[in-house]
Amino acid sequence: MNWRSLTAVRPTTLYPVHRVHGVVLLLLLMFTLLLGMGNSLHSRLLWIGEQAWPNYYLLDPEAQEPTCNLNRDIGAEVQRRMDEYQPDPDALFSSPPDPDKLRESLQKNLENCELKYLAYQHNQEHATPALAVFKTVEQGMADFLLTNIDLMKFLFIGMFAMAAAISAFDADHIALRLPRNRGEWRLSQGVQLLVNGLMVFSLLSYVGRLSSAPDTADTIFLQHTWAAVFGLFMVLNLMRLFSVPERMRPGNINASSPLVVPLHCSMALIAMAYFLFIDGYSSGLAIYFGMMTNLSSMFINIGLYVLVGMALKQTRIPELLLNIIKPFKLPAPLLASVMIFATAFPTAFTGASGIFILAVGGVVYDELRKAGAGRQLSLATTAMSGSLGVVLNPCLLIVVIAALNKEVTTSELYGWGLWVFLLSAVLFTLVVCKTEGNWRPGPVPGAFREALKQFRPLLPYVLTAGGVILTIWLLLDLKFNEYSAPLILPLVMLALVFLDAGRDSREAGETRSQAFWTRSTSAASDSAVHIGALLALIGFSICLGGILERSDIVHSIFPESLGSPWLVMMVVVVMLTCIGMVMDPFGAVILVSATIAQAAIGLGIDPLHFWIVCLVAFELGYLSPPVALNHLLTRQVVGESEVLAAERTGTFWHRYERLLLPLVVMGTTLLLVAFVPMLFYVP
Repeated sequence: MNWRSLTAVRPTTLYPVHRVHGVVLLLLLMFTLLLGMGNSLHSRLLWIGEQAWPNYYLLDPEAQEPTCNLNRDIGAEVQRRMDEYQPDPDALFSSPPDPDKLRESLQKNLENCELKYLAYQHNQEHATPALAVFKTVEQGMADFLLTNIDLMKFLFIGMFAMAAAISAFDADHIALRLPRNRGEWRLSQGVQLLVNGLMVFSLLSYVGRLSSAPDTADTIFLQHTWAAVFGLFMVLNLMRLFSVPERMRPGNINASSPLVVPLHCSMALIAMAYFLFIDGYSSGLAIYFGMMTNLSSMFINIGLYVLVGMALKQTRIPELLLNIIKPFKLPAPLLASVMIFATAFPTAFTGASGIFILAVGGVVYDELRKAGAGRQLSLATTAMSGSLGVVLNPCLLIVVIAALNKEVTTSELYGWGLWVFLLSAVLFTLVVCKTEGNWRPGPVPGAFREALKQFRPLLPYVLTAGGVILTIWLLLDLKFNEYSAPLILPLVMLALVFLDAGRDSREAGETRSQAFWTRSTSAASDSAVHIGALLALIGFSICLGGILERSDIVHSIFPESLGSPWLVMMVVVVMLTCIGMVMDPFGAVILVSATIAQAAIGLGIDPLHFWIVCLVAFELGYLSPPVALNHLLTRQVVGESEVLAAERTGTFWHRYERLLLPLVVMGTTLLLVAFVPMLFYVP
C-alpha cells in the first residue's frame, strides 16, 4: 500500500525510482495494444488492397508461368492412351479405360490450364512494384499474427512479473492496514515469501503431473515460466525481509498485526490449505492461477484500463470538470450527490470502480472537503464515486460477464444497468440530503453563465478525444464500443496528455514533448504498482474460488429440493455479497460463472436478472467490512492520516458514516433489484 497521498496538485509520479520500469511497461502495453489491433489493421490492409487492385486476393507478384500445355489435342490424346493400354495379367478385373470419361477428364484439365494462364496474364498486367511491396507488408502481418497467437500469454506474464515485482519491492500490495513497526514489516514480507514458495511448489508439482501426459510441452513451458516469476518474487521478499525501511520504528507483532498481511496472501494460504490437506491436490494453486493465462487478453485489458486511469490523473481534466460545478456553490450534501452522478460515467471508461478511485479519488475527496463536507461524508462519497458506474457502457466487467455466459448480452446488461445506476444514485441523494441537512442550494446569480464559461477550456479535450476515435475508425474501421474501448482509450488518453502538456501547465523551460514524455512515463510508473497489486489479488481470488468449484458447497446450498425462486434469490444475494466482500470483481465473476450462476438459473432465476443482481451485490461487498476493498483504495489515495483523523463525534450515523452510508444505499438498491423484478416473472 502506498504511504503517500495521491492528491498532489502537480501531475507527477509517486514512484520516481521506478521511472525506467514505467518506460518499459508503457512500451510493453503499447506493443500489446498494437498487437490487439493487428486483426483490424490486417483487415484494413486487405480492404485497401482490394480498392487499389481489383481481385487483389488473386494477385501474386511472384507468379510463375504455368507449365501445362494449352495446345493439347484432346481427341488425339484419348486415342493415344487407348492405344497404349495394356491389360494387367495379375489383375482379376482389367478393362480398357472409358474413352468418354477420359475425354471429360482431359477437358477439365485443359479448362484448369486455361484458368491458370488467365490468372498469370492478369498478374502480368497488374503486378506492379507497388503491389509487390504492399503484398509483402500485408502477408508479413498475416504471418506474424498467425505465428504469434500465443504471444499474448507471454506478454501478460511479462506485464504481471514486472508490475507485481514493483508492488512487492515497494510493499504496495493491498492489505487491511499498513505495517507500523519492524516486526509487522517482517511478518508481511515473511508471509509473502511463504506464499510465493508455495506457488513455486504447486507449479512444479503440476509440471510433474504433466510430464507423463502427451502433447503438454507448451503447457510445461508456461508452468516453468510462472515458476521463474514467483522465484523472482521470493528473491525480492528475502531482500525486503532483511532490508527494513528506516521509517519503520522498532517493535514486535501484536494481536492486530495479521491485518498487515496482503489480502492475496491470505487467499492463497486458505486455498492451499484446502488443496493440500483436504483435497490432496497440490497442483490446485498452479491450475487455478493459470486460468489467468488462458484469459490473458482480458487481464491485459485491465492493465490498459489502469493506464487510462493513471493517465487521466496526469491531466487537468478532473479539475476542469469540477470547475463547471463550482459556480453553483452547492452545499456539501448536494455536491456529494452531484459527484456520484458525475463520476459514474468516467468509472465505466476506466474498467472498474477501484481503478477510478485510484485515478481521481484524491481530487473528489479534496473538492468535497473544500466545499465544507466532513471527512466521513467525503470518504464515503470517494469510496462510492466509482461504484455505481460498473453497470454502464463500456465497463469491462460486463464484457467479461457476457463473454463467459452466453445467456446474456452486453446490450441487455448495459440497458438494465442504466436503470440500476439511476436507482442507486437517487437513493444516495435522498439518504445524504436526509441525514446531512443544509442541502438546499441558494440562488447564485450568473452561475449558469459562469459554468458555460468554464466548459470552454474543456472543449479542446472533447474535440481531441473525438478526433482520435474518428481517426481510428477511418484508418482501421474500428468502431468505439465496449469491445474496442480497452484498445482505443489508451490512445485517446495519451493524446489528451499531449494536449494537456501545453504552455500553461508545464514547467518553465520544458517543451511540450518533454512534458508529454514525463507524464506518460509517470502514468505508466504508477500503473505498474497498481497493476501488480490488482492482478495478484485477482489471481489468488480465482484460487480461493477453486474451493467452491471443487467442493460440494454449491450443491449443498442449492439442492434440487430448493424449489422456491424467492428462497433461491435470497441465498444468491447473501452468497454474492459475501463473495464481493473478500474477492476482486474479475476473479469473482469467473468463480460465479463456473459455480453459482448455472445452479441459480436452473432453479428459476432469469439469467439477465441474476447477473444484474450479481453486479450490485459485488459493489455492496466491495463497500462492506471486513475487507471493503473500495475503502482500502480510498485510504490509499487520500492517505492513512486522513482516514484516522475522521470525525468520531456526533451521532452514531455521523461517527461511522463512511461505512454506513454506502451500506444503506447499496443494500437498499440490492434488495429492490433482487426482489422487485421477480414479481413480474415468477408465478
